[in-house]
Amino acid sequence: MKKTLTIALLIAMIIGSCKESTRKEGAEKKNIETIENVSDGITKATSINQDGKKLEFLFNNMAGTATLNFNNETIELISQKPASGIWYKNEQYELRGKGNDITLKKDGIVIFEHQDDIVNIEAKSQKDVLNLTFNNTEGTVKAYLNGGEQIELVEEKAASGIWYKNDRYELRGKGNSYTLSKDGDVVFKN
Repeated sequence: MKKTLTIALLIAMIIGSCKESTRKEGAEKKNIETIENVSDGITKATSINQDGKKLEFLFNNMAGTATLNFNNETIELISQKPASGIWYKNEQYELRGKGNDITLKKDGIVIFEHQDDIVNIEAKSQKDVLNLTFNNTEGTVKAYLNGGEQIELVEEKAASGIWYKNDRYELRGKGNSYTLSKDGDVVFKN
């Protein structure tokens, strides 16, 4: 059951990271780039680190294995029992991950690592508080107005400042000033 939950979390992580976006201020996108369900129980994905190195994954959920391709080397790993996230290893290599963050070690030394660029901001107006969690790697933000429901927005190209939106909400900002609109009506401005 724990192995199935781990695999489900991994698949959700990979699927959630596949949205195309650009990083703030034109920086390159550095996250899990692709995902493909090859067949039932087999998932293929690719991750790129900040140095542009590519790590390819093939997860066989039925067998509890992961086959990696890194620097033209094929690496076979066996699923372990993590407290959360993923954990695969063999005698020489160890792969761990949670969310989009992935670490591959060879003989205990990190040889590949990807971590999302996360920024948390709290903006205040006279009567409201807007908490923002930016994932600059994915080009997304999670917004919480006065501790309320989570609002998920996707980055858009802005002439200057920031611009995120979904079908109902829009977040714009420049410097430390933010405006959140819902269905065209301003619900937060500082």
